[in-house]
Amino acid sequence: MEVYGLLASGGIYDWPVIKQISWILGQVMNGIYNVMSAIGIENIGVSIIIFTIIVYTILLPLTIKQQKFSKMTAVMNPEIQKIQKKYAGKKDQVSQQKQMEETNQVYEKYGVKMSSGCLPSLMQLVILFGLYPVVQNIPEYVTKVRNVYQPLVDQIESVKGYQGIMESVAGSTAGLYDFSTSNGVIEALYRFQTSSWNALIEQMPSVENTARETIQEVGRLNNFLGIDIGSHPWNLLTDAIAAASIGGIILAVIIPILAGLTQFISVKLSQMTSTASTQDSDNPMMNSMKTMTYTMPLISVVFGFTLPAGLGLYWVASAAVRSVQQLAVNKYLKSKSVEDMIEENRKKAQKKREKKGTSAEEINRMATKSTRNVGTSSKARKELADPAKEEKIRQAKESAMSAKPGSLTSKAYLVSRYNSGQKTEEKAPEDTEDKADKSKDKKRKK
Repeated sequence: MEVYGLLASGGIYDWPVIKQISWILGQVMNGIYNVMSAIGIENIGVSIIIFTIIVYTILLPLTIKQQKFSKMTAVMNPEIQKIQKKYAGKKDQVSQQKQMEETNQVYEKYGVKMSSGCLPSLMQLVILFGLYPVVQNIPEYVTKVRNVYQPLVDQIESVKGYQGIMESVAGSTAGLYDFSTSNGVIEALYRFQTSSWNALIEQMPSVENTARETIQEVGRLNNFLGIDIGSHPWNLLTDAIAAASIGGIILAVIIPILAGLTQFISVKLSQMTSTASTQDSDNPMMNSMKTMTYTMPLISVVFGFTLPAGLGLYWVASAAVRSVQQLAVNKYLKSKSVEDMIEENRKKAQKKREKKGTSAEEINRMATKSTRNVGTSSKARKELADPAKEEKIRQAKESAMSAKPGSLTSKAYLVSRYNSGQKTEEKAPEDTEDKADKSKDKKRKK
């Protein structure tokens, strides 16, 4: 629901990355329309469908990666839930840290990262945000469609005080457009409904002939199977009901209904890879997934009625493409065992380590070596190997050996030898001196 709200608000399209992606996708849309026009098919609806298929084909690798993570999540969830239950109610820092460490160990065990599922979704979301304005404002990106409006725009801009008139005609949506530019005027005209066109002709009688020619040409480009994709289905529905036209009612509701139905099928298919993880009634994901299964289609129906039919057609096409892709992805993942996926994940992780300059064998060797010098810098290790340093250490040892028995130095030396695994009885300074004293006594007696 938040995604749909962001899309409807429009402000997000001014974000730098989104704007660049929109421009790139707009070039793709323009190329598709030019190719279709070259073979005699000048129809915005057909171009939107082909455009949607191409974009979602490009997104297919991200979809596969995301679904793989969902399948792995279904296997990992029982272990993660055990950890969560183990630390339930423990809010102290130590417990939270241990819970995070144990959770990370589960992810490492299966060769995945916590961000593995988020990154593909985030990338898809960014691309979809860039895709939406292209479909919403075709004339800004498709040159031939923009040229249809240009003669009318030239006449409108020649009328004195045209900006004020356009603001009056646009009504509550006037703030969305910059009427000081031709692109702003074209964007407003593209979204005009019948009442708006009538108001424009009434307030600018001099542009009536050109306006009617533009309406006729745009209607031809927007006609998709008898549906004007530039109109709002809700307006089409009210007009059809007023005219008691059964055919008009069917045409008005078909795109919103299809948008909801295809969205429902797409969501259900995407959940098939993680069915196992949703069987546990204690799994918090289960309720949210069930809610999404029914709320997303309903939202699609609502927006399908309140926004131009072209956007509804895009939602239908995108959901249909995702459903077909999901069937293929599900079949592909079904043929792969969890063990195979874990092995693939580990090999990928190993390659990443080797690219950074450390092989898996080196990491294993480092993990099993003595940790005595772990954390010691290379500079410090060099200093330890310095001959002058070694000489000072040797002199310190000799000084410790000749220390007075019972002194702090001699005791420290004993501790040092004990820690190094030597027998203190053999070479302790006090023992040596005791033996020397006994030898001297013997000589005196002789």
